[in-house]
Amino acid sequence: MQAEVNENIVVFFGNQYVPLAEARVSILTHALNYGTGVFDGVRGYWDEKQHELFLVRPEDHFVRWKTNCGILRLDVPLTAAELSEVTAELIRRNRFRTNVYVRPLAYKAAQRIGVIPDDRDAFAVMVVPFGDYLDSREGLHAGVVSWRRLEDNAIPGRAKICGAYVNSALASDEARRNGFDEAIFLNESGHVAEGATCNIFLVKNGKLVTPPGTENILEGITRDCVMELARRELNMEVTERPVDRSELYVCDEVFFTGTAVEVAPVVEVDHRPVKSGVIGPVARQLRRLYYEATRGYLAHYQHWLMRVYHPAIVGKAA
Repeated sequence: MQAEVNENIVVFFGNQYVPLAEARVSILTHALNYGTGVFDGVRGYWDEKQHELFLVRPEDHFVRWKTNCGILRLDVPLTAAELSEVTAELIRRNRFRTNVYVRPLAYKAAQRIGVIPDDRDAFAVMVVPFGDYLDSREGLHAGVVSWRRLEDNAIPGRAKICGAYVNSALASDEARRNGFDEAIFLNESGHVAEGATCNIFLVKNGKLVTPPGTENILEGITRDCVMELARRELNMEVTERPVDRSELYVCDEVFFTGTAVEVAPVVEVDHRPVKSGVIGPVARQLRRLYYEATRGYLAHYQHWLMRVYHPAIVGKAA
């Protein structure tokens, strides 16, 4: 669980840098009442040896965010490159030298009653210190919940729409009340979709398997990173296909991926051990590779990273 955020930190709100305490909206704001906002999340990692903070694929995240905003007809006037620089400037102004989480948020800003949206849009970017979202050092216990993943024709799961996360909140609450660390969603067809806040992978017969975008999942950027690492570094075949619930009980490994959860091994599903009930070799290797890649220690993945404090040495191997 993350600590409360200091209200003195600087955020980007109303097209200017202001203290969080001054970044306020009305209780009549359309997005607060009707969920008409779109957010995203970017990780930044501080490496003490290099005295550097690395943002992981920030432009990719901002491109996805701006694209998803289009689903709600939300306009974000800055480019992905400009938003990345705003983020780096926030980190510098706050003098963060720790791992951070970036939260861009665009929302319908009209202050009125009435569900029909208009063109009064606003956006903000916040950066906060952020440690482990889930403590997965010994592996997680996950459970399939009774709530189903939202259908694309209802609220698109790929868009990170604020109102859609009631679905995740209900699933997370049920999972924790049932003694699990994280929820696993099925979609309406009964196939495995993803976790409440993360994508899911299985290892089966030496292959990496994950549900495709058509199963109402978020097409995660960390998911994409992990698939590239598996193919390039582990020489694994990666398959995107529908996954049955029972496959979770008979596969060799299960793990989650996501900006917040990173690479999080699962050792138990629905009170059944995954294989031998300990973290498997593939998840262990991918977690290590992801850690090294996101701290600038793997030369091939330098293009994923934006250096905040020493931008002039981008592209050089650590």
